[in-house]
Amino acid sequence: MHDRVEAVFREEHGLLLAALVHRFGDLDLAEEVASEAVEAALRTWPRDGVPTKPGAWLMTTARRRAVDRLRRDRTYADRLAVLAAEGERHEPAPEIADGLPDERLRLFFTCAHPALPAEHRTALTLRCLAGLETPEVARAFLVPTATMAQRIVRAKRKIREARIPFRVPGPDELAERLPGVLQVVYLVFTAGYADDRVDLAAEAIRLGRILHRLLCRGSGSQAPPPPTREVAGLLGLMLLTHARHETRLVPLEEQDRTRWDADLITEGTALAEAALTGGPPGPYGVQAAIAAVHAEAPDLARTDWPQIVALYDVLHRLVPSPVVALNRAAAVAMRDGPEAGLALLDGLAADPALRTYPLLPAARADLLERLGRTAEAEAAYRAALDLADSETERVRLRNRLDRIGRTGTVEE
Repeated sequence: MHDRVEAVFREEHGLLLAALVHRFGDLDLAEEVASEAVEAALRTWPRDGVPTKPGAWLMTTARRRAVDRLRRDRTYADRLAVLAAEGERHEPAPEIADGLPDERLRLFFTCAHPALPAEHRTALTLRCLAGLETPEVARAFLVPTATMAQRIVRAKRKIREARIPFRVPGPDELAERLPGVLQVVYLVFTAGYADDRVDLAAEAIRLGRILHRLLCRGSGSQAPPPPTREVAGLLGLMLLTHARHETRLVPLEEQDRTRWDADLITEGTALAEAALTGGPPGPYGVQAAIAAVHAEAPDLARTDWPQIVALYDVLHRLVPSPVVALNRAAAVAMRDGPEAGLALLDGLAADPALRTYPLLPAARADLLERLGRTAEAEAAYRAALDLADSETERVRLRNRLDRIGRTGTVEE
């Protein structure tokens, strides 16, 4: 029964919080009463059974707890009244507010307020709206759990002390706020994909589709206008990545490409093209283009690796980061040979951001294996396994270790 309640809460978490914040205007209060509603469910559902509409039950219970809290705490109620009044004075333009079909997206935009540091915006949204636990958010940012917990607390304190209203941004604010929202949606997707949480990845895609309909509607066959091309790029990237989900535990060179979802590839490729049309490319559009090149190739050998390396060069100029450099090194290895890629990876080993990143030793292990340096490859795979905190990633690494153990040599 406890697992059933947890599953319901995970599924309804974003909707519950968004509705409570929209009603009461306070994130701390919303989180507290939502947790109390789950505790009440754990007490009553084993006795009375799971309600037909568990999400509605949780919402009703949480709303009653919030009202009780406000009645008991006059100061708290007065403060919320001030926040609500400020929110009404800053209502967004109707063409944005009326077109927003999901209250979760209202809160996504709120948590992307420019008064919050970028890392705090994304951390808060992932924790509160996407329903990720703090350790999951920390993994998405490659930081310790304690560090991430502090960021979330500080973000909520900033919202409270600065009296940031919970509202949808107007058209003049959209360009500034949209990148933060896109980052949140993508991190939800990558967290779900890494942990084989199909529901979480599907939720990110659903939110991406809503954003695309809202912000790119009316463009027809034309390219979406700036800055919304990146919405098309993000949705295309997620679809192209999700299209390969069924084979994700198998190395790319061994994947059965007939199991890739052709419909998602077609849709994602069209979105990637739209994202790159009509102006300078953005990071999501470039990543979608990379995914499209992979998806269009009949096999690993006939993949256009020079084009992929060139796209990674563009991406690294747009968003220079050690992770992008790592992915570029892997592409260079496919274009120029494993020795060239290994030299680039060795040059990244001292970067602090990659010190606990399992994909660095995993990438080294793959190249060492291809070079026939089996003992070094096995050691690198074990180092990656020690760092991996996703069970899906651990399964993939164990499969590679098992292959080395079976053959004792490299499989060309």
